[in-house]
Amino acid sequence: MLRALEAANFVIIERASLEFGAGFSVLTGETGAGKSILVDAIELLVGGRGDASLVREGAERAELSAEFDLADRSFSAWLEEAGLAGDPGIVLLRRTIDRAGRSRCFINGHAATLAQLKSAGEHLIDIHGQHEHQSLLRSAAQRALIDSHAGAQDLVAQVGDAYRCWQRLQALAEEAEKNFAQREAERCQIQDTVTELKRLAPREGEWTDISAQHTRLQHGASLLGGAQSALEALEEGDGATLAQLSAVSSRLGALSAHDDHLKPVVELLESAEAQAHEALRALRQYASRVELDPEALREVEARIEALHAAARKHRVRPENLPQLLADQEKRLHELELAVNAEALRREVASAQAQYNNLAKNLSAKRRAAAEALGKAVSAAMQQLAMPGGRFGVKVSATEEPAPSGLEEIEFEVASHPSLPLRPLAKVASGGELSRVSLAIQLVAAKASPIGTLVFDEVDTGIGGAVAETIGRALRKLGKDRQVLCVTHLPQVAASGNDQWSVSRSGTRVKVARLDRAARIAELARMLGGTETTARKHATGLLDAS
Repeated sequence: MLRALEAANFVIIERASLEFGAGFSVLTGETGAGKSILVDAIELLVGGRGDASLVREGAERAELSAEFDLADRSFSAWLEEAGLAGDPGIVLLRRTIDRAGRSRCFINGHAATLAQLKSAGEHLIDIHGQHEHQSLLRSAAQRALIDSHAGAQDLVAQVGDAYRCWQRLQALAEEAEKNFAQREAERCQIQDTVTELKRLAPREGEWTDISAQHTRLQHGASLLGGAQSALEALEEGDGATLAQLSAVSSRLGALSAHDDHLKPVVELLESAEAQAHEALRALRQYASRVELDPEALREVEARIEALHAAARKHRVRPENLPQLLADQEKRLHELELAVNAEALRREVASAQAQYNNLAKNLSAKRRAAAEALGKAVSAAMQQLAMPGGRFGVKVSATEEPAPSGLEEIEFEVASHPSLPLRPLAKVASGGELSRVSLAIQLVAAKASPIGTLVFDEVDTGIGGAVAETIGRALRKLGKDRQVLCVTHLPQVAASGNDQWSVSRSGTRVKVARLDRAARIAELARMLGGTETTARKHATGLLDAS
């Protein structure tokens, strides 16, 4: 979820700071006030294109930043792997563009590439409207939405793994035919390595354990001598510490009856005496466990030398020998297949059959989900100023099997009963595209992994009852996702859980969160008409939302 957005010296914005909450938030204001510029700022923060024209006149650079809640575990793992992790639970994005058009990107304070910023944005936010950053126009995103709607994400991963296994074995088979002699030599070499390492039998974690054991055995005499010396000093020798502590404590305890100021001192001495007794018991137990075993020491040193020798020979650290054995056994299996044509052919055929079975199951799930999604989105379009509009999901076979399966997915739409279905990416009207996207998101919101949705110009060319329907739809969507919407319609604005007003004075833009009284005034402005009538209507809209 987008928590905060800040923009400085961006286009006509000198400085703006917004803090968003959950649910449905609206941005309203006069035409040209800069509402959509804030959407542009968000788009730029998640990898959109930028140039020097975005720097406010007279400024050296434009600066944008945003704070998001982080709940996506896969995205957290991506940040960790990329070295871009920050404080737990949040993601900070920052971008600057200077007068020369140079752009710098940061994720959680770490310098990042524009590609990384874009990848981060695809996990965090989706912008719908006349903008390039729209996931629903991308074939991969359409396929992912269908897979989510079908509940097939695990099956998708299995298909991808099966495809890669099949292709790896197929490549091995082809390579084996060309390089039989070379592979046989490598197989023999690795067989020797595996035999040697199996004989050594290194265990996971063994190096750490045996090193600690060696240290104890090697210094057993000095450890035991030190423990016994400490025991004598505490209890057994002349002037033992415990006896002296007890005597001093008793003497001062008797004197404290005459002066209360001595009582804290006595308590400290008694505590020290108790802790000394605890130390004494611990030392006795430790001394009883210290080993003085020259034979055990020789055995441990021989094992360490054997592990060291194997590690030096194979150029790995001693603690990595178990992993080396596992890797070499895996490679040996592949090479044994490579020099056994019949066995390799069986492996390839088995891997291909595994892929085909999984991919066919995925195909069935996708076709069922495509039909259900088409009907549901078409029904939603009827209420969003697109009467007779239709939505469909075209599922067509790929020319070749792919990691993603056996079909391509393409969203299609017709905004009027007389029009044929066309690819969603080719819909000309930004308003239509936004409303179709809204219909899809309303149906698929629970399956979508994106936490924040931004709608710009979803109300283009509509009004009246349809506007109220869109407002209610966005508010409903806000129960599952954070929704931000730029709108000119009071019916949509009144449905917001939160409302921001964007106003402009000369070259300065002001952004303010509105309380109830200010919302009524803003809604009345949007409604027009006489002030009294408009305010009454505005109050009614707000109360009805």
